Amino acid sequence: VQLQASGGGLVQAGGSLRLSCAASGRTFSSYAMGWFRQAPGKEREFVAAIDWSGGSTYYADSVKGRFTISRDNAKNTVYLQMNSLKPEDTAVYYCAAADRLGNTEYEYDYWGQGTQVTVSS
Repeated sequence: VQLQASGGGLVQAGGSLRLSCAASGRTFSSYAMGWFRQAPGKEREFVAAIDWSGGSTYYADSVKGRFTISRDNAKNTVYLQMNSLKPEDTAVYYCAAADRLGNTEYEYDYWGQGTQVTVSS
């Protein structure tokens, strides 16, 4: 499966953005999907994940209550709604696909190219 992330940009603290990740291939609905992020000088970290059906979701503590992951299998797309953004959310955001729900990058086999999110204070 090929993944294309979009929706990043520059936003003020407290604002919102919605990231999208469009997938190619007819097997999208069989994959769990995740979002990860990497800030300058830091390792890539888990943000959120959703199972194949959308029935189970998992969030990093740092974004819980502010970010929402969702998916539309008919559109082969997964979303990350980001509210109450903070400067520390600034990073390149990546979407990824895995055979099962997980929170480590090693569990994900397919990766998108990343989209930059910058939150100004």
